[in-house]
Amino acid sequence: MIRAGHIEIVMLLGSLLSIVFFLQYYSDTEMFRSPKLVKMYNNSYKYSFPKCEQNMAAARISGFDGFPDILKDFLYYRHCRYFPMILDLPDKCGGIEEPEDIFLLLVIKSSPMHYERREVLRKTWAQERSYKGLRIRRIFILGTMGNDFEKERLNKLLKTEHQEHNDILQWDFQDTFFNLTLKQVLFLKWMKRNCQQVNFLLNGDDDVFANTDNIVDYLHGRRENNGSQHLFTGFLIKNGFPVRWDRSKYFVPSQVYEKNVYPNYCGGGGFLLSSFTALMIHSYSNAIPLFPIDDVYMGMCLEKAKLAPAPHIGIKTFGWYIPSKKIDQYDPCYFKDYLLVHQFFPNNMYLMWHQINDPNLKCGVTNSTRTIQT
Repeated sequence: MIRAGHIEIVMLLGSLLSIVFFLQYYSDTEMFRSPKLVKMYNNSYKYSFPKCEQNMAAARISGFDGFPDILKDFLYYRHCRYFPMILDLPDKCGGIEEPEDIFLLLVIKSSPMHYERREVLRKTWAQERSYKGLRIRRIFILGTMGNDFEKERLNKLLKTEHQEHNDILQWDFQDTFFNLTLKQVLFLKWMKRNCQQVNFLLNGDDDVFANTDNIVDYLHGRRENNGSQHLFTGFLIKNGFPVRWDRSKYFVPSQVYEKNVYPNYCGGGGFLLSSFTALMIHSYSNAIPLFPIDDVYMGMCLEKAKLAPAPHIGIKTFGWYIPSKKIDQYDPCYFKDYLLVHQFFPNNMYLMWHQINDPNLKCGVTNSTRTIQT
């Protein structure tokens, strides 16, 4: 006769064996898969994550069928924050064991097709160099573009650039306007793992003109802040509002954002921030759903962190003003004191960089823009 106590022991052992079998069977499935940390050849680390699936529940949002395709795609994959890395830079900042002392990291949002822009930037303001003994380093952040053969060709192009210049971070997601926020979030995750020690960052598009000498002077002049305190400055936008017209590039329906006013934010063409603020944005972004407008999303994260963006008169992300039609709108004397200006095409970018760095450039006091340090 089997006693009750024996039965309980047998049942417990059976349960334990079932759990062991269950875990072994499902250990390689999506249900139990967790990020894997793999040590690389240079003592840095690489993470791998499971593939994210489309969220079909997004189609139940009121009015979904009438949304533009780019917005539908964004909503289907809004929850996805982990994508495979195609091109990595694990040693860009020196690696975990031997971090490099980088004062300014240039984080440039690019598109796979913008080869000419990247090449011009590498030869002009985004050069990797030292200025007054302070190191400047460069990273282009990208997704993928096209289908099948086109995607393969563009990825080969980026790989070739990467092998030559060691300056590209690429993830396997569609590089669209509404995925710029995803691009920013993925970069911040990468920075958290690989490049926390950098002092400051310039975050901008690949069609802005930046005077990196002026930027370093401005940042280094803030003696009270070596990157360990809050800084987020650019072209400040207050009381911005969501565009409800569905043909606009910036269309955001009330079903996606109910409020009529955005939090204060800086234009996404280019802004400066400290490493402290970048890591704070990274931390708070984990609790804020992705938003289709990346610069507004940055403002949302700052608001959540109770940090304020600040204006800088030397950053012009919505064009610039020349007081006379008799003067060339690309007169270098109007640009030599700016920090950052949007928008420049590659030919004007290349020329402007060499003009403002010409030791023989002569400008009168009246047509020189004074940079105000805010």
